[in-house]
Amino acid sequence: MPSCDSNADLPLVVAFTGASGAIYGSRLLEVLLRCGRAVHLIISPSGAAVWKQELGRGIDVDAFSPQAVVPRDVFAATQDRLHYHHYQNFMAAPASGSFLTGGMVVCPCSGSTLSGIAHGASNNLIQRAADVHLKERRKLILVPRETPLSLIYLDNMRQAAEAGAIILPAMPGWYQGVKTVQDLVDFVVARILDQLGIEHELMRRWGAPS
Repeated sequence: MPSCDSNADLPLVVAFTGASGAIYGSRLLEVLLRCGRAVHLIISPSGAAVWKQELGRGIDVDAFSPQAVVPRDVFAATQDRLHYHHYQNFMAAPASGSFLTGGMVVCPCSGSTLSGIAHGASNNLIQRAADVHLKERRKLILVPRETPLSLIYLDNMRQAAEAGAIILPAMPGWYQGVKTVQDLVDFVVARILDQLGIEHELMRRWGAPS
């Protein structure tokens, strides 16, 4: 298991939305909790549907069970650090800029969520929390997983980036000595952790001894 810097005490906001790539969000959540970080989790209905389709685990967004998203051994040791918020609950802590965080990650980030964030729609708690991170100049990392990209999608990514978001597509590299699918997943999660300033050993870095 990677060693992690767990000194930071600010919580992180993580959102799962309806793009393919639920495995990236699953691994990210697991690693953050293992690193000792508190996570405020928001899941859209489409995100739950993709989770069921790709990972075979059902998520009830109205009657949430942490065991649906966190391995049993991880949950037993980290249950006090995982906080779930319903996607329609605008009274939740992440809806306010006065709630301090160390950043927010939308992983994976669907096209509709990207559009809502880029245009400040705040149609649900995920979009509202993202808007809060932009206005407060906090780190917002969007992880889209789509191909090919339409001009509308590209414009939305550009607009979100201009507003301050970090666009981090789920595009794994191959130079780190890929042997398994897990290596590809960990590459993307590692780049997210880099942006959050969290130390890890999920991948071999370019130029590092093999």
